[in-house]
Amino acid sequence: MSIRIQPFHDTATGTVSYALSDPASGMAAVIDPVLDYDASSGRTRTTAADRILTYIHDRQLTVQWILETHAHADHLSAAAHIRQHAGGRIAIGEHIRQVQDVFKKLYNLGAEFLADGSQFDHLFTDGETFLIGSLTATAMLVPGHTPADMAYRVEDAVFTGDTLFMPDLGTARTDFPGGDARILYRSIQRILALPDATRLFVCHDYPPDSRPVAWESSVAEQKFRNIHVRDGVTEHEFVALRQTRDATLAAPTLILPALQVNIRAGQLPRPEANGVSYLKIPLNVLGSNA
Repeated sequence: MSIRIQPFHDTATGTVSYALSDPASGMAAVIDPVLDYDASSGRTRTTAADRILTYIHDRQLTVQWILETHAHADHLSAAAHIRQHAGGRIAIGEHIRQVQDVFKKLYNLGAEFLADGSQFDHLFTDGETFLIGSLTATAMLVPGHTPADMAYRVEDAVFTGDTLFMPDLGTARTDFPGGDARILYRSIQRILALPDATRLFVCHDYPPDSRPVAWESSVAEQKFRNIHVRDGVTEHEFVALRQTRDATLAAPTLILPALQVNIRAGQLPRPEANGVSYLKIPLNVLGSNA
């Protein structure tokens, strides 16, 4: 295959970021980069993102795109850091506006924050095609986890974001604002309708002790082995399973710091008069599960 894919696993958050490139042109895209965040000290670091930048620079790649699959609740985005040091356009699905509107209210951000997606360089529509060098990529709207989730198909590979996990872990939760188990099932069916040999690259892995971290499966493997949506599982069965499981899940540890950064395309809040940026933590708003 002409596409080159390099995964980067972040052990602290279980996130898998990707650098994918076109060997013929040296053009590249970065998917879901992580900004390290220590919740106890409030300090950010760029260790995880700098691993990607080292890879990009060592291979003399040119970053065209920094692709976010959605506004993540489990890690802060390093998209702005990647753009600052390697260029590229930060892009996400157009329904990010819906997510921004919800969290603008939660954080009481006021008139200075525009819930119009303008913090991003490009907003994809469903089915929109774009180029990474000579590679043709397609943005796929796959809502359900959130209203704005996107998957990105490049040749025989699909970067699924938080729709599918590895087959032994199943699927993403659907209890975030705007999430919907029925819609997630239908989004996953779009992915599983692709050719069986299509490679699927997940955004997270939380492996059991019985296996190492993994991030690549296939449509065929997911249809045969996925514990939530393998062949034969009906939409009704999936919705019942997903909703029952979601009711037992605690809110992600970093949801409150992460989302106020991620709806800003990875930019920290504007420094105040003393030169310090502050994150806002709304009290007694989130329930025991997200």
